[in-house]
Amino acid sequence: MKTLVLGSTGYIGSAVVRRLEAEGHQVVHLVKDASRLPAGATALKGDLADPAALRAAVTDDIDAVVNLATPTGDEALDAAAVDALTERLRGTGRAFVYTSGIWVLGATGDAALDEDAPTDAIAIVGYRPRIEQRVLDAGRDDVRAVVVRPGIVYGHGGGIPGLMTDWAREHGTGRYVGSAATRWPMVHVDDLAELFVLAVTKAGAGSVLHGVAHEAVPVAALAAAADLAAGGTGRAEPWPLEQAAQALGGPFAEALGLNQVVSGQRAVAELGWRPSRPYVLTELAGGDRG
Repeated sequence: MKTLVLGSTGYIGSAVVRRLEAEGHQVVHLVKDASRLPAGATALKGDLADPAALRAAVTDDIDAVVNLATPTGDEALDAAAVDALTERLRGTGRAFVYTSGIWVLGATGDAALDEDAPTDAIAIVGYRPRIEQRVLDAGRDDVRAVVVRPGIVYGHGGGIPGLMTDWAREHGTGRYVGSAATRWPMVHVDDLAELFVLAVTKAGAGSVLHGVAHEAVPVAALAAAADLAAGGTGRAEPWPLEQAAQALGGPFAEALGLNQVVSGQRAVAELGWRPSRPYVLTELAGGDRG
């Protein structure tokens, strides 16, 4: 498949591109700056704030569009981007895969939420459920519209666990926001990339998929593993929300303290997704950082 990818140079996007290409798909990068791309990459210029460029990029030979770009923070801009990217897909059955996230579910309690659970978005993703619905509504016009909600992504030293390792190195101990009982749904970036390829090639119109391999990772244990990764002894301490908010901003600090248990079994059952990479605590503690 010839796939147009937005956000292809990011942490998740670059992994998705590698997986698409490994499985024989052709990638067209839609980027603001092509200088970050490898030699020989096919690129078009554009971003979420330029609907005309987005619309022009979806040519008749594009089989699928994957939006991994970081949202703008402006609901009207992000909605216009969805409309522009799906305009030429309507009536064709071609795929549009949109990247959301599990923070749209809000705090979950102890029962693992699946994709049928109602959203209760926290501030940092406040309008995201409405963008999700806009994407899914395109399915009524014969677009194979799919929403993927990744958990907290780790792997290769990146993502929020990579930030936690930096904090441990800076402060001399692992740190976590919220209580020691807080848990995060998580996924290795390479497992997530495989899910995106399955979404592009196999997911049905109107699918919502949780990209979650581990339903509930204890954040205190994660902070301790980050301390080990930083060269420490595996210590961890709470980071008061007020202090974290001063350092990181209130919305991000709130997200880091969010307690969630989320199931990713739909992708396993319906698409045959098989997450296989090392558990995050193993990788951070040194079992596999490759």
